[in-house]
Amino acid sequence: MPANSIEFVDRAVEPEVRGFLHSPAVPKHAGIVLSHGAGSSAHAPLLIALAETFCAFGFSVLRCDLPYRQARSFGPPGPGDAARDRAGLKNAVAALKKDNATVYLGGHSYGGRQSSMLCAEEPDLVAGLLLLSYPLHPPRKPEQQRTQHLPDLRTPALFVSGTRDPFGSIEELERAIKMIPAKTKLLAIEGAGHDLGFKGKAKEDLTQKILSAFSFLSP
Repeated sequence: MPANSIEFVDRAVEPEVRGFLHSPAVPKHAGIVLSHGAGSSAHAPLLIALAETFCAFGFSVLRCDLPYRQARSFGPPGPGDAARDRAGLKNAVAALKKDNATVYLGGHSYGGRQSSMLCAEEPDLVAGLLLLSYPLHPPRKPEQQRTQHLPDLRTPALFVSGTRDPFGSIEELERAIKMIPAKTKLLAIEGAGHDLGFKGKAKEDLTQKILSAFSFLSP
């Protein structure tokens, strides 16, 4: 477990919030919830590295296990899990709002998609979205676009995607993002796939790039 994080559990809500809270030495009174992709968890190395980078910058960071992962230690979410996972994200946001004036919501792949769907339903929930490797469509099935909620998304959003992501090309994402009636930005990671090329020495460079691009969401 990273030195600046502690296990976090809130059993007073349903679904409960479970994850790890990173507390900054010099807080900016801003926080961000980070969630994982399908088949992953709050222990994902990308989420840990992002949490450490944002925390060093003064953010409180809650990287959480989505409710489906709390119920099952492995495997992807099922068809009936999405609504409950969004409810879990809403509870995680509420937990961070207790000590932070401004809260953001972010996630990798499935976690990001559910975050964006939640904000389409509740536009005033958070100040902005960080959507990592948004799964625009299943690999090799570009006709199955996951864009139905985007015209209702009024929350500013930063998209981060690899140029070799099989879940959506940069060109496809650029077209989809135009459907969003809010401030948006797309950060393309050259040569990266769905994992954003999160390997070796690229880790710190990647998270710093994301943090730098994220500044456009600041009020």
